[in-house]
Amino acid sequence: MAERSSAPSPGRQKILDSLEVMEKAHRIITQVIFTGTRVVGRAFAEAYKQASASSQYAKAQAKAGNPGQPGGSFSSSATAGLTLEEACKILNVKPPQEGKINMEDVMERFKKLFDVNDPQKGGSFYLQSKVLRARERIEGEVKMKEEIRGREEELKEGWKPKVFKDR
Repeated sequence: MAERSSAPSPGRQKILDSLEVMEKAHRIITQVIFTGTRVVGRAFAEAYKQASASSQYAKAQAKAGNPGQPGGSFSSSATAGLTLEEACKILNVKPPQEGKINMEDVMERFKKLFDVNDPQKGGSFYLQSKVLRARERIEGEVKMKEEIRGREEELKEGWKPKVFKDR
C-alpha cells in the first residue's frame, strides 16, 4: 500500500495559500473600513460643534448690535468684517462727520482705484474687490445715518402720514 503523506499536494497547497491570503486581505479591508468610518464620524462631529459655536457667536453679535455683523446696526454680508475706518483708509477719504461725507470725492477715488486695479489692465481682482467693498461700506453707513436723521426730523415735526385719496 502506498503511504499517504501528510503534506498536501502542490495544487492543494496553492489553494490553501490563496485562502490564507484572502483571509488576511479580508481582515485588512475590514480594519480600513472601520478606521475610515471612525475618522469621518469624528470629523463630522467636530464640524457640527464648530458650526454650532459659530451660530451662537453670530446670534450674540446680532443681539449686541455690532456694526458690520449680520443683524448689527449696519448689516451687509458683502461688507462684513470691513470697518468704516478701514474703508476710509482704502479709498483715502476722511471718515464721515455726523453721517455726512462728500460722496463725489468718494466716487472719484473709487472710480480711479477701481480702474487702476482692473485685472485686464494688469491690476488685482482682490484689490478691486476691496475698493468696491470699501465704497459699499461708506455708502451703507451714510445711508443708515441719513435714515436715522430723517426719522429724527420727522419726529420733531410730528408724524404726517402720506395718504392719497385718489388711489
